[in-house]
Amino acid sequence: MKILLIAATSGEIIKEYFSNSDILISGVGMVNTTYGLTKHLSMNSYDLVINMGVAGCFNSAIKIGDTIEVIEDTLSEIGYENEIEFNEFTDLEITNTFKVEGKTNLKKVKGITVNTVHGKENSIAKIVSRVNPDVESMEGAACFMVCKKFNIPCMQIRTISNKLEKRNKENWNLPLAIKNLNDTVVQIMTEL
Repeated sequence: MKILLIAATSGEIIKEYFSNSDILISGVGMVNTTYGLTKHLSMNSYDLVINMGVAGCFNSAIKIGDTIEVIEDTLSEIGYENEIEFNEFTDLEITNTFKVEGKTNLKKVKGITVNTVHGKENSIAKIVSRVNPDVESMEGAACFMVCKKFNIPCMQIRTISNKLEKRNKENWNLPLAIKNLNDTVVQIMTEL
């Protein structure tokens, strides 16, 4: 099975774990991911794409350091505001939610993909009320979308680096998240 690993940053992949694997570092955000992955898949063929990275978490039942599988991801900022609220477009044919079948024994969660990570209490409350996501990333739904267009199976594996709260990087644990993420992806690839 030919697998592509994609991450936003080189810091999220422990390269010596994957010395014989194809790795794409897309850059942060949905635009970079869409461009980089589209370009790469236009020139290469894969049986599976694994989008791996860290994530922020809304769900209090999921702890920092937990690794999860995102099986539904939404581009949560596609829509419009009126005087009262945010709305999704209903009169345009826009797909902004992508669902995949789970492929692991990890906890299955719902994610959102954002351009701006949440770090203010009022914006966190609004997105939880509107979408009720478990986690957020800046690339996940973009990766799902591109893989769907190329008809290539995709899984999104993320490890929680921080809770979504008033921004406080002192509460984050990136080293734990990155180690757990890479250990889990190695195990998943061994079992495929």
